[in-house]
Amino acid sequence: MPLPHRFRDAALAQLALTHRSAGRPHNERLEFLGDALLNAFVAELLFEHFPRADEGELTRLRAALVNGQALAQLARELELGEQLRLGPGEMKSGGQRRDSILADAFEALLAAIYLDAGLQACRDAIRALMQPRLAQLQRNAKDAKTRLQEWLQRRGLALPQYELVDSVGSEHAPHFRVTCVLSQPEPQRHEGEGDSRRGAEQDAAARALAALSGVEA
Repeated sequence: MPLPHRFRDAALAQLALTHRSAGRPHNERLEFLGDALLNAFVAELLFEHFPRADEGELTRLRAALVNGQALAQLARELELGEQLRLGPGEMKSGGQRRDSILADAFEALLAAIYLDAGLQACRDAIRALMQPRLAQLQRNAKDAKTRLQEWLQRRGLALPQYELVDSVGSEHAPHFRVTCVLSQPEPQRHEGEGDSRRGAEQDAAARALAALSGVEA
């Protein structure tokens, strides 16, 4: 996969791919900046694509896209390992294949893009690299209530009802209990809990799905 940016200053790209084991200057300062840029622009992307997701869901989705393993895989697709400048010890021990080194180099490269061409160029590059993963995330990110509804609809069964059982705690630390009521394929009730009514409904729907999983594949 090609990097969606052509550097005007090749020295910036080289610095981004220089591990501290190779001596100074190295990419740690760039990695610090790239981490902030990546988190900000991925947060923006998720905010746009998941308008109904709450803060907790958005945080989980971002963690699925921005973690050491995921970033290392992106670095491999960009073939950054072959371009890394490593000290003899790291080279001998296979540092060019290590997730942490690859992930850091990827973040440093994003900062280098920003310094080379500005904020919009960095934003565009991040979006281009994350779009395929975002599409996969969207396929996997259907919440429990949606999946339960689709499970029932595919079988021509009645949709669930959600009943608030209890709401306790302060305004800043509430706790909800909700029951998911199913009339088909057989009457059943599943209780869920959460820090919001929606979260409790999701928990109850997940429990209902787990109970239904053995009914029909």
